[in-house]
Amino acid sequence: MAAAPGTRPGVPEEAKPARRYCLQADFAGLQTAIEARGWGDGLPVIPPTENLVERMLERSPYAREHVLGIMEPVQGIVTVEKVAANAVMAGCVAEYFPVVLAAVRAVLQPQFHVGSGACTTGGAAPVVIVSGSLAEILGINSRTACFGGNIKANATIGRALRLSMRNLGGAKPDGMEKSTLAWPGKISMCFAENEARSPWEPFRVDRGFAKESTTVSVVAARGLYPLTEGVQNTGLGVLETVAAGMRMVGAPIYYQGKVPVVVNFSPEHANEIARAGFTKQGVRNYLFEHCRLPAGVLRDRGYYTAGCWPQGIDENDDAAMVPIVSTPDHLWIVVAGGDGRHSAWMPAWNVCQGATEAVVTD
Repeated sequence: MAAAPGTRPGVPEEAKPARRYCLQADFAGLQTAIEARGWGDGLPVIPPTENLVERMLERSPYAREHVLGIMEPVQGIVTVEKVAANAVMAGCVAEYFPVVLAAVRAVLQPQFHVGSGACTTGGAAPVVIVSGSLAEILGINSRTACFGGNIKANATIGRALRLSMRNLGGAKPDGMEKSTLAWPGKISMCFAENEARSPWEPFRVDRGFAKESTTVSVVAARGLYPLTEGVQNTGLGVLETVAAGMRMVGAPIYYQGKVPVVVNFSPEHANEIARAGFTKQGVRNYLFEHCRLPAGVLRDRGYYTAGCWPQGIDENDDAAMVPIVSTPDHLWIVVAGGDGRHSAWMPAWNVCQGATEAVVTD
């Protein structure tokens, strides 16, 4: 029998049911018990009772025992039922569960490198980008305050992924989680594409999926860097400012080749750029050519090692210009946010190439 979508080569399709625990206490007592077992993230959780997990599983296109993959670093077996329990604890409603499953399947793709990303000192955290009509149906915020507006869908979907990674992968503070600083994305970071106000094709199409689909893309980002341009009134002027803001000594992306950079334009910035004649590919090409720093500025700083830059860069030439990524296609261009001329960029961690999965609802 063919494996269901999301099964990884060499991983069994089914596993034993998740272990049951009988905890008898009031709500406060359950919080204490859950935290004592290391199942939480420091915030209160919804106890994953049998009936709540069952309600979540009713929205799954897979059987409860279906194995989605192995979660590094401790090689935890990821079943649909275990993800459902973590989604309940995160506060998700059942309607969100297909999106949570797609996010988990994405981080289990081998090019995501979930184990090393969870353990790096760099503090990488998964950024979940939802593209498609289902985002609007579920109320996943793509507009004002989409990165941190305390919207239930955004907060709980992102948190469900993180709890699944923590509880099934085992990387936790004071253990295998080694972030020097980390950032709040370690709790939750999820937003939707503001397709209604984007002048370009949807992000899911950029990622090779049909326009009719809804997709979840995940990248392990090192942080969120704001970019503001409120004076320049041409698309080229906006791009000049954005490129200048991304040229940073100490930004790790300069040494990481094929990992992506997410560049999120607010609708106002995106439409100004489009009116200037830039397609998405034109934006990628512009940023690839202009987000560069001289080798003499970058050498012996950050995580520099010999041979770490793209092929063709003469490391002995101080004037040689080092690009932020190896090709324009590693620039992920997204439009999200509300009114105001503020955009942002998010560099990925070291070896995480990002991953995208279609949301499966039946």
